[in-house]
Amino acid sequence: MGSQQEATSFAEKSARTAFADGPRLLADIGATHARLALQTAPGSFGAVRVLKCEDFEGIVPLLRYYLQDHANLKLHHAALAVANPISGDFVRMTNRDWQFSTDAVRRELGLATLLIVNDFTALAMAIPGFGEKDLMQVGQGSPVPKAVIGVLGPGTGLGVSGVIPTEDGFVTLGSEGGHVNFAPGDEREFAILQTAWREWQHVSNERLISGPGMEIIHRALAERNGVDAPPRKAADIIACALESQDPLCLEVLECFCGMLGAAAANLAVTLGAFGGIFIGGGIVPRMGEWFARSPFRARFEAKGRFTDYIAQIPTYVISAPYPALHGVATILAEHLRGRSGANTLMERVQNLRHSLSPAEQRVAALVIEQPRLVLNEPIAEIARLADVSQPTVIRFCRSLGFQGLAEFKLKFASSLTGAIPVRHSQVRTSDSTHDLSAKVIDNTVSAILRFRDQLDVRSLDRAIELVSRARRVEFFAMGNSRAVALDGQHKFFRFRIPTSLYGDSHLFKLAAELLQPGDVVIAVSNSGSIAELLEAVDIARRAGADVIVISNSQSPLARKATVCLAVDHAEDSTSFLSMISRILQLLLIDILAVGISVDGQHGETEGADPRRLLISHLDS
Repeated sequence: MGSQQEATSFAEKSARTAFADGPRLLADIGATHARLALQTAPGSFGAVRVLKCEDFEGIVPLLRYYLQDHANLKLHHAALAVANPISGDFVRMTNRDWQFSTDAVRRELGLATLLIVNDFTALAMAIPGFGEKDLMQVGQGSPVPKAVIGVLGPGTGLGVSGVIPTEDGFVTLGSEGGHVNFAPGDEREFAILQTAWREWQHVSNERLISGPGMEIIHRALAERNGVDAPPRKAADIIACALESQDPLCLEVLECFCGMLGAAAANLAVTLGAFGGIFIGGGIVPRMGEWFARSPFRARFEAKGRFTDYIAQIPTYVISAPYPALHGVATILAEHLRGRSGANTLMERVQNLRHSLSPAEQRVAALVIEQPRLVLNEPIAEIARLADVSQPTVIRFCRSLGFQGLAEFKLKFASSLTGAIPVRHSQVRTSDSTHDLSAKVIDNTVSAILRFRDQLDVRSLDRAIELVSRARRVEFFAMGNSRAVALDGQHKFFRFRIPTSLYGDSHLFKLAAELLQPGDVVIAVSNSGSIAELLEAVDIARRAGADVIVISNSQSPLARKATVCLAVDHAEDSTSFLSMISRILQLLLIDILAVGISVDGQHGETEGADPRRLLISHLDS
C-alpha cells in the first residue's frame, strides 16, 4: 500500500489536472488480478496498483481499498473493464464469484458516471493508439491501413474481440469467441482433447488455450509421454520451460503456442483481419522473445489453400504495460464528450436542477438518486415517487428538450451505460431465465427504436384518413396476427366505427364479397403470403373497398394494398413465436387509434406526426 505522503502528492498533482472535473478512476479487472489507476490527463496514468481479486469479497471492497489512499480526491467519473460479457445493469462474473449492479456501485462510490465494459473490448479499443514500442511483431506481414483488426489473448480465460475502422474512429466487437469448439490439429492435440473430455462434454478453446488450460496440457502430455511429473501452475510451467529448459514444460509451451496460432488464424480468416492479429492477456507477454521462435506463426500460416492469404496478415504481441487501461480510458473519454450515442444527460439534470420549478426539482432529485428506477418505471409510478403530478413529469422532460418521458428515457439509458442501450441477440433454447428475459426486452426495445426511425409518415397519414372516413372497417387476420386484429377491433369500435373481425380463412372470401366503396379492410399477416387472404383482398379491391395491409413490405399481400404499413422486422419464427413483430403491429394499431382521435378532435390529420403519436403512446 502506498504511503499517505505519496497519496497527498498525487492529490496535489491531480488538482492541476487537464480534466476540468478531476481525475478519472480506471480499472482492468480480470478473474485473478485487478489493475487500477487514476487518469489525470489524456495518456497520463498515476497511482497504478495491481491487486489480487481473491483478497476481496466483491468489486466494491476492491475499489474502496484502492481509493482509501486517495480520500482527498473528488471522483466524478470511472470506467471498469471486466473479464465478463456485459449486457444490462447486472453483472455476474464467469470466472470469479462476484456479482453486482452497475448503478448500485455508482451510487455506493458517489460517482456521476460509471461505465462497465468487457475487458477485451477495452483492449481492442486501445490498439489503434499503440506505437512500435508497445508491440512485438511475430513473423512477416504488413498491416493494411483502415482494415479490420483481430484481438485475442489467453489469461484465466481466452478473450476475443475485433476492431472495425469507421469514418470517425473505431467500433469494437463484443465477442465471446473464446468459447468456440477446440479443434485438434494433430494426434498429440487429440490426446490432450481426450484428457479434457474426461472433465467436460464440451471443450472450448478457452478450456485449453488459457492458464488453466496450460495446466491440463501439462497433465495430458505427462501421461502421454509416461513422465511422472507433479502438477504445475501455468506460471511455474513457463518458468521451468524458459529458465530450467525442462523438456516436458518446453513441449507444453510449444503445444500451447501452436494451439494459439491455430485459434488466431481462425479469427483472422473469420474477420478478414488484414489490419493484423494482436495477442494480449497475461500469459504470452511472459514468454518474451521465445514466443517469436515458438510454433505460433508456423501454425498460424498452416491454412492449406489459404496459406498465401493468411501469410499477408501480421501478428503482434502487445507489450505495453496495462494496455486495457488505455482502452477503457478512451471509451470513457468518448462517452463524456458525447460520441457513440452517449451524452452527459445526468450532468445536465444536475446543472439545470436549481432552475426548475419546485415540483420539477423533485423529479430531478429522483432521477439523480435512482436513475435505474426512473428508466424502468411507468410515468404514474415516477410521479408517485417524486410526489408530483404526471404532467409535471412531462414538463420536467420538456425542460430538458425532450417531447416526453419516452424520448427522455431512451437518451438517458445511453447516458448511463456509455453505449447504445439495446442490441439484438438471438434467444436460444439453452438460455437461462435471466438471459432470455434480458434478450427479449432488449430485442424489443431495439426493434421499436428502428421501427420509429423507419416509419413511413405518408402511409400512416393515408391510413388514418381512410379509417377516419370509413363506412365500416373489417379486420382479416389468422393465427398470431389475430390478437393484433382483435385489439384493433376493440379500439376502433370505441370511435363508433362499425368494426368486424374475421379470423377464419373460410370466411374471408364471403366477407369480402359483401364490401362496398367506402369500406376499409385491415389485413394483418406476418408472412403476407396466405392464399385465402390474398384472394379475399383481391375481391375487396374489386368491390371498391380500400385495403390497409400490416405486413412485410416485400410480401405479396403488401403489393395488393391501397396502403401498406410495413413491419419488416425479421425473427426466427420457426422456433419461437413472432413476438417482436406482433408488438410492432400492435404499435401501428395504437398509432392509427391515436391518429383517429386527433383527427376527430381537429378535423384533419395534418401536423399529427406519427412519430410523435408513437412517443405519446409510449409516454402513457
